[in-house]
Amino acid sequence: MSSRKITVFYAGLIAIASLAVGMVLASRLDLTARSSAETMALPAMNSAPLVGPLDAGTFRNIAKAASPSVVNIRTRAKRKVQDMSDLFGDDMLGRFFGSPQGRGNAQPREQIVEAAGTGFVISPDGLILTNNHVVEGATDIFVAFGENEADVDEYKAKLVGRDQLTDSALIQLEEKPSTPLVPAKFGDSSQMQPGDWVMAIGNPFGLGHTVTVGVISATRRPFAVAEQRNQDVLQTDAAINPGNSGGPLLNIRGEVVGINTAIVSNSRSEGNIGIGFAIPINVVRDLLPQLRAGKVVRGRIGVSVQDVPKESLADLGLKTREGALVAQVPKDTPAAKAGIEPGDVIVEYNGKRVANRDDLIRMVAGTAPGTTVPVKVLRDKKVRTLNVTVEELNLEAESGELQSGAESPERDTNTGFGMSLGNITPGQARQLRLPAGMSGAVVADVEPGGAADGAGISQYDVIMKVNGTAVTSAAEAGQILQKIPTGGRALILVWKTRQSQELFLTVKKE
Repeated sequence: MSSRKITVFYAGLIAIASLAVGMVLASRLDLTARSSAETMALPAMNSAPLVGPLDAGTFRNIAKAASPSVVNIRTRAKRKVQDMSDLFGDDMLGRFFGSPQGRGNAQPREQIVEAAGTGFVISPDGLILTNNHVVEGATDIFVAFGENEADVDEYKAKLVGRDQLTDSALIQLEEKPSTPLVPAKFGDSSQMQPGDWVMAIGNPFGLGHTVTVGVISATRRPFAVAEQRNQDVLQTDAAINPGNSGGPLLNIRGEVVGINTAIVSNSRSEGNIGIGFAIPINVVRDLLPQLRAGKVVRGRIGVSVQDVPKESLADLGLKTREGALVAQVPKDTPAAKAGIEPGDVIVEYNGKRVANRDDLIRMVAGTAPGTTVPVKVLRDKKVRTLNVTVEELNLEAESGELQSGAESPERDTNTGFGMSLGNITPGQARQLRLPAGMSGAVVADVEPGGAADGAGISQYDVIMKVNGTAVTSAAEAGQILQKIPTGGRALILVWKTRQSQELFLTVKKE
């Protein structure tokens, strides 16, 4: 076993701030998880009720007991950056805007980038949980124990498995301290309620083992982790800052109930503004065997779904607001092969009632690829049962792109939905590569911020059906849309030209 003494653990860290929700600290490069045939027993989870008084020593005792399990993580990664060394010569503006007359084009070069995060020990043999975005793309991972920055031991670690959808990663120490490791204790995140006390321990801005205290602000807060996919997270006002990523969120007994993963930030602040998010530990705990094996496998059926709009229950044939409304069914997906269509409402999956969009996504993701399941859909107010064979989820699937150079459609009809429509000309059909024989109304213009824009309709899309009626021209589509009263909703089947796919939308008239 070897270790080296360092006087300053962090030379720098990378903080990502955005106008919306941003990751606390991220380094997103591709890295294939190493596989392992080993299995692991799940850490014990304490589901006993959270009861007992608070006193002056409560938080001090939690910090003292939990801190030995918390580690600081430093990573190194290689990234391509632009070499700006010759930017400020003659014709600077020409080169900045890509002019061929500019001398000395900026060339990409490889740079070693360091980043920092947090993690916590979960087994005596050196398994550590952290965030995926902390270690993703890392060529080197270093773990440090101890609270005194002037006397910290640092050890090499390797990636075992990672998962983008829960932003979790499992790493293994390749070297270990001479003293026994102290695994963190697991609580039950399903017990947490708004107002419950919590503590965060982490490495914000390189300040190792920083302790902050707050409460659970909300539970089951949807957090976007990938296109069309959310993860329910715990929201807390315990201060979380860049570098806290991967650290534990602890309950009043000092048990881990979440992995701190993200903050809300704005253009004026990279740090804490009282809104932080943690992945519930129950979700990650269930994935540990797959993370230990090096790969997390999920199912998919290949549909884009949304919650059923409450204003559209009667139009869709529903008595209560349940089910998942199918917006898009790409070709050659399991759903398309089974006969699921845009506009269907999936009300039952594999014998279980579907409460909403997220409910369906969870059930599908938890289905083993290769399994054939019955799916009940409501179409034209009638229930149909279809058999769908689930396939493995691949997050890196890409959509098609809109062909450039299409002629602008002639504006023919104003719909009252913030868009103008035109008839499809033969030239447009060729340039937009529309399927042979497609009829409908092409979207000539979309008002920014209007109803159509907000619903996802874009210029060059084709309106195929409105409220279940096929349309063959702009006049037909406009006639139906104009009859809908203000505040009413239109059920529109759209051909998304950019993706070459049908999309079912509900659009409210403003």
